[in-house]
Formats: sequence, structure tokens, C-alpha cells
Amino acid sequence: MPQLRPIPRILFLLFPIMLCHGQARADDPVIQRVLVEGARASGLGVADGAGQGSVSGRELELRTVYRPGEILEATPGLVVSQHSGEGKANQFYLRGFNLDHGTDLATFIDGMPVNQRSHAHGQGWTDLNFLIPELVGRLDYGKGPYSARQGDFASAGSASITYVNRLPANVATLSGGQNGYARAAIVTSTDVGDGSVLMAIEGLHNDGPFTRGDNYRKRNGVLRYSEGYANNGWSVTAMAYRADWNATDQIPRRAVEDGSIGRFDGIDGTDGGAAERLSLSGAWRRTGADSSSKLSAYLIRNRLALFSNFSYFLNDPVNGDQFAQPDRRVTSGLTAAHTWHLHEGPWQTSDWTVGVVAQNDNIINALQATRAQQVLSTVRADHIVESSAALYVENATRWTDMFRTVAGVRADRYRFSVGSTLAANSGTATAGIANPSLNLIFGPWKSTELYLNMGNGFHSNDARGTVTTVDPATGDALAPVPGLVRSKGLELGLRTEALPNMQTALSVYRLDFASELRYVGDAGSTEAGRPSRRYGIEFSNYYKPFKWLSIDLDAAYAHTRSRDQLALAGNYLEGAVEGVGQLALTVDKLGPWSGALRLRYFGPRPLTEDNSVRSASSSTLNGRIGYKVNARTRVELEGFNLANRTTSAIDYYYTSQLAGETTPRDDVHFHPIESRSFRVSVIHNW
Repeated sequence: MPQLRPIPRILFLLFPIMLCHGQARADDPVIQRVLVEGARASGLGVADGAGQGSVSGRELELRTVYRPGEILEATPGLVVSQHSGEGKANQFYLRGFNLDHGTDLATFIDGMPVNQRSHAHGQGWTDLNFLIPELVGRLDYGKGPYSARQGDFASAGSASITYVNRLPANVATLSGGQNGYARAAIVTSTDVGDGSVLMAIEGLHNDGPFTRGDNYRKRNGVLRYSEGYANNGWSVTAMAYRADWNATDQIPRRAVEDGSIGRFDGIDGTDGGAAERLSLSGAWRRTGADSSSKLSAYLIRNRLALFSNFSYFLNDPVNGDQFAQPDRRVTSGLTAAHTWHLHEGPWQTSDWTVGVVAQNDNIINALQATRAQQVLSTVRADHIVESSAALYVENATRWTDMFRTVAGVRADRYRFSVGSTLAANSGTATAGIANPSLNLIFGPWKSTELYLNMGNGFHSNDARGTVTTVDPATGDALAPVPGLVRSKGLELGLRTEALPNMQTALSVYRLDFASELRYVGDAGSTEAGRPSRRYGIEFSNYYKPFKWLSIDLDAAYAHTRSRDQLALAGNYLEGAVEGVGQLALTVDKLGPWSGALRLRYFGPRPLTEDNSVRSASSSTLNGRIGYKVNARTRVELEGFNLANRTTSAIDYYYTSQLAGETTPRDDVHFHPIESRSFRVSVIHNW
């Protein structure tokens, strides 16, 4: 495996030195993390739709998650899965979408976009493995294209994770468990000058249950200096992450059924990857009685070396079908917004916000044929410069005690420049789009609000597809595809707290896409998909009958079809999730005890356009028990897949050929969910 350049060691050498220079005071007036001791914060009068919400850091801390990306499952209706080694970006499902590795789910950490455009493996690649759970102060989520503040990839939904500026107490975590799992993390904050320094360092190893262990090794760190408060202050943050891993990719069901391999075996024992992320970001905010301003900027360097083999010996019976997808990029950007708060006129209050968003990606990536991670040939190699800028205007007005509106418009402009090894696939293209949105909020009446949301959104397509004229693998002629694809959404929602200690949200929605366009990284070409329509219903409940007990019950159903009635193959979309749900019981501060039990239902999906092959549904049960030894130390036991279900984490249906097979075979290829396992953690505060 090609070795990525190591993270500069100076970042990590600073941590142990700085950890010795003080600690946070629990009563410090500028603590940014808000611990919600009672019920979940109300969304009445705050949220603009039933699909919006916030989850506090404390609530996230009480969840049981196998991998960092599963923190996003606190968003009702969202499922996070995996089909390869732990270092690879997760697979996401929401509102009838198989979101692949992040397309149409806009994800941010501390204001920095996580989605990577024009990525070697998949458009919108969202790798959350650099997330450190101890730093998470809040998760804000939304669904649908109903906000002018959200742009690319936000049509199905958006998730924004905010890190704390400081902690009420320093935290050290030491964990160990089955399948070679080990983790150590230290997070501390201390006063320096007029501000605070926050530092975190994390190391992790995990093999998983696979015959050839993942040998996933992660090194991670964060260093932040901040002054002031969350709404009146500034911060500068450096992050560094590096990981490498083996990968047991999806395997053909026929090989497991005939006994050739076991459920946790792989086909190509040389698959794997390595990833690196470095970032420097800054944020500034000022809030007054009549206006507020915010500005953030970032510089990110990402590198990935990824080796996969999904079809085995279908295309090359001698060397096999392994391919490499190296990707390295530097991403820079900024966001700025200013809001005027008006208190006079026929309305009660009115806020006008003007914002600008700019991003530039300088990318070098490729698709290569390999054997045991040694390059045999290059299908295509490209230098991509993708730039975008957006301007949005939004107005939020409360007209009466029972009616308010949020209306906005956003204009985006993109420039795609591609230099390819094939001259026919080089060139420059531009694209622009304008999208309005309108939200009508009625209430509250008897602790109940009604919402009518409508708006347009979009996702960008891979830059290579906008200028490609020749299939790099076959030499066949191809037509360039549009750079931006529009979505249109309509939603009716309700939020109520009429029942004591209970919060309920209900929404019915429709979402249309002009085309399910996507870049197929595994083939090095772009496919123009058909127009699609999704409609569905979501039902979310949070009940806190006692101070120490909370109950979450979420359910969602989506109907997804292509709108191209002339298609003979069928009008189903492969992998589109139909139904998901969860039931979670959480106990906190029951004397020294805490714990959680969570049942997740992942519904069936069509695996072919004619729905002739379908995946099975699955249900998994995870749990956690915690005991507070004293005021500073607690012990936790986490269990995953407690029922030890032998089900799939993900399923695909395609053609492959194994060594020894004389003809290709169409088959279901699956990645198994991890077997039952346990982890023990000791958490100490000081």
C-alpha cells in the first residue's frame, strides 16, 4: 500500500506539554457546552419544520455507537452503515435515498464541509472517522431543500456537528474490547491569556470480526484557541487525522452458501486503504441588539489511497479486478453572514440575513488497475479545479403571535476545470442555479405548531462528467452531463408537546430530482440517471416520564420511483431504503447508574430496477451500562448486536466472477453486520 506522508509530529508533541499547564474550572462563565439535565430542548418557536432538530452533547454521549459516523443516527430516520474496512467513509440512508458515501446529505463539522466533491470513489465522499466524540457539543439536523443557507448535497438532509470551545472538566478515556478493539483519548481545556486552549488526542485500533482483521489504526488530534462566548467571540482550530486499514469488502452470497468462504471472509486479501486529513479553520462572531455577524474560513488537506475489488476476476481473469482510487486535494473556503434584527413595523420582529459562501477544491485523483496494490495500468488520471460561490438572502418574520414565515433565495455558480490523461476528456465547464424556499409556521396553539415547507435544492455532479466525451475504459463516445441537478421539495409537518413530558414530530413530504446523475468511481465514467420522485412519512417521538428515563420512538417510510415511464427495466431505484425505525430507552443519573438500550430496524431495499431482487430487512440491538465509581470516575460496558443476528449491513446485486468459475454470475453481494461484541471503558474527569 502506498504510504501517505505522516502528520506533522509537532502537533502531537505539543499535547502532553500543554496538558500540564492547568485545567478548566466547572464554574467558568465562558463554558460553551450546555448540559441539558431535564427534557430535550423544545423545538417550538425555534424550528422551521418538523424535520429540524438539535441533539445536545450529553444526549449524544449516552448513545451506543460502534463507529464515529453513527452519531448522525441521532437524526430520526437516518441509517449509517459500512461495506468495507473501518477507515472507509460510511454508507448513509435517509428519506428513500441510498446516499452512497454522502451524496445529498450535507455534513459539516465546526462549519467545515465534510463532503468531498469530484472524489475518486464517489461524489460527496463523507469520511467522519476524524470525529472525536468527547468534543461534540451539539448536532443540528434538517431535512429537505427548505433553507437558503444550505446548498450543495443538502436535498435529502443536512447534519452539522459543533465542537465545544472548552469543557467543564478534563476527560481521559481508556477502552478495550473484543476483536482487537483498543482506544485511548485525552481531552483538556485550560485558560491562556484572555482565552482558552482546548486540546484532544486520540488513538484507536480495531480488527473487527473478520478473518483477516481490519487492523484499523487511527491517530487523531485537535488543538483550539478561543476567546469570548459562542455568539461573541472567535476561535482558531487545527485538526490532524491519519489512519490505515485492511478491507474485507462485500462478498458474493453464493460463495457463502456453498461453503467456499465464511461470512467474515474476503475474496481479495490485499484490499485496504489509508487516509489523512489536516485542517486549519477560524470562526468569528459578533451579536448585538440590532444585528449579528459571523465569519468562518478553512483550509483542508485530504489524502486517500483506496484499493478495492468488487468483481474479483470478471474483467481480468489473470490479475484480478482490483483497482486503486488515489485522491489528494486541498480545499479552501469561507462563509460570511450578516443579520439585521428589525423591531418596528406591522410585524412583531423581522430578521434579514445576507450571506456568501465560497469554496475551491484543487484535486488530483485517478483510477488504476492494480494487483496486490501494485499498479498495472492507469484508466484515467485527472487534475481538477472546482470552484463555487453562492449568495443567499433570507427573511424570518413573526407576523403575529400565531404566524411566522422564513423565506429565502440562493444563487450558486460553479466552474469545473479538468485536465485529463485523455485530451478528449479535458476542458472547462460552468453551471449556475437559483433556488427559492418558503416556510410557513402556524402556532403554537396548545403547544402545537404546523409547518408548510417548500423549496428547491441541488447537488453537484463530478467535474469529470461535465467535460467527458470518451469512456476511458471502453473508448465509447459519451455525452457530457450537467454540472448541477435541481431538486424540488414540498412538506407538511406538525410538532406538538401537548402531552406532558412528550415531544412529537410528524411530517409528510415529496421530493423530486431532475436526474439521479452520479459519477461511477468504480468504472471511471459518469452515468446520467433518470428523474426520480420520493414521497414519504416520518414520525418521531421523545418521551421523558421520569427525570432519569427517556424513550425515543422513530419510524419512517419512503416510496421511491423513477419518473421515466418509458424505461423497460423498471422504475425502482436500487438500494432506495423503504422503511427505518428505532426504539431507544435511556437511563441517566439513576443513582450511580446510567444506561441505554436501542433497537434499530433497517427496512428492505430493491436491488434491481424491476424489484425482482430485494434485500432483507434487519433489526439490531445495542446497549450500554454505566456505573459512577465516584465523583470523577465511571465505568461503562457497551454491547453491540446483542442478539448476535447474522444479517447484512448492506447488500448489492451485480455481476462478478470468482477464481475457478467459468462464467460470470449475477448475485447478491453483502457485507455482514459485525457479530456480538463488548467493549469496556473507564472515563476519568479532573
